[in-house]
Amino acid sequence: MFNDKKEPALANPEFKADSLSDLKGKKILIVGLANTGVSLAHLLVENGAEVTVSDHKSKAELSAALEMIDGLELNYDLGGHTPKTFFQQDLIILSPGISPQLKIFEYAKKQGVRVTGEFEFVAQFIKEPVIAITGTNGKSTTCALIMRMLEGSGKKVWLGGNYGTPMADYLRAKDPADVLIVEVSSFMLEHVDKFKPHSIVFMNLAENHLDRHKTMEEYINSKRRIFVNTDQETTSILNADDNAVVELARDPAVQRGAIFYFSRKPSLEPQIMNIGGAVNNQKTIKVRTGKEPEVYSLEPCYMKGSHSIENIMAAAIASKHFGAKKEAIQKVIHEFPGMEHRIEYVRKVGGVKFYNDSKSTNVHSVLRALRSFDENVILIMGGKDTSLNYTPLQDEIKKKVKTLILVGEAKERINRDIGDFSETFLIGTFDEAVLMAYQKSRMADTILLSPGASSFDFFDNYRERGRHFKSIVEKF
Repeated sequence: MFNDKKEPALANPEFKADSLSDLKGKKILIVGLANTGVSLAHLLVENGAEVTVSDHKSKAELSAALEMIDGLELNYDLGGHTPKTFFQQDLIILSPGISPQLKIFEYAKKQGVRVTGEFEFVAQFIKEPVIAITGTNGKSTTCALIMRMLEGSGKKVWLGGNYGTPMADYLRAKDPADVLIVEVSSFMLEHVDKFKPHSIVFMNLAENHLDRHKTMEEYINSKRRIFVNTDQETTSILNADDNAVVELARDPAVQRGAIFYFSRKPSLEPQIMNIGGAVNNQKTIKVRTGKEPEVYSLEPCYMKGSHSIENIMAAAIASKHFGAKKEAIQKVIHEFPGMEHRIEYVRKVGGVKFYNDSKSTNVHSVLRALRSFDENVILIMGGKDTSLNYTPLQDEIKKKVKTLILVGEAKERINRDIGDFSETFLIGTFDEAVLMAYQKSRMADTILLSPGASSFDFFDNYRERGRHFKSIVEKF
């Protein structure tokens, strides 16, 4: 429908709205009717906007979402995207799952229509301080840890974003928190223009979402946008053990206030304690955000894997910065059971332990999971093919995995990269893959679901995939 000839894109037109009341009478198009689209529709209609919803899926495919907005005064453009509908708007808001690279958005800008993302749009109306957590892995766990540390210290906290609750829900509730904890994905950052968090927590950087970003450089540039509005009032909490993250901190174009580093390397303790941050020293972590450092015990700690220590250190720094008490932080370290779907222990059957790591959607997260176990792992991998390179797993596969079970769209790609380094089976369905893993197991083995791929070939999301895995295991 559109000419693919490359033309210089016009600057994104301005859309001014200093408060939600300024939305009254504005023609606004929501693209993508998932959770964020539904929440946005309610927010916009409640504030008097003339709202249209567009989605490439049909009415039948969107039946569940449509039930949630039934009764709202809306216009619909379903089963595709009609150019005329797009060009008649004052503002187009994209849900995170919608790529901004579609030609229709470029043409809409040339027609004078502002195009932005749900995260950037909603964030402009939030006045309370925001802790923004990003990175490739560990975001959700770190969010949950910060929330518990602050709540245990008497703070009123709201948690959402990519974590699961759309940010529009915060505005609709009209119940201000002391601080918002927001998990921020690369998709959410693509449109960032004015978003300015009070604190940034950057966990790590590894190859991910290359079906959307196309190159690692494009993915990193998307993540980098979290820093575009930092200044001397912004606190950045960065992983000193991740070279890519450290390089971002050295960008001379970015202005920041305090920078805290966290590291699992005891050798970095003198440098980190000098400027502030956290360091792991065997069974303790030392944290300094003020004049004097504090020491926290890691025993007991129920979360598996050395990467969990990184999550704890980042959370301790962030929560201390917002007034968390030492006793509350220590209590969370001792009692937090870990996240559902993140190396989650399911049960033991006939001496075989089952672990659900369905939230593992990239190579880096599979590496972290494998390093949490010794040997005799039966690994279930696969899902939607997002063009990842799985060769970095070769050494861990050779050392830890006795049997590799592959399933889903990505199974052929994974097999080409790592299939020669263990006994490997390519299976047709997810249920058959779990059954095969159990059949191949022996006493003292570990069966680990760590897909290293998104769930969208068989499931709506990683939560559905993980819960289905657990339901199968419960029947053994």
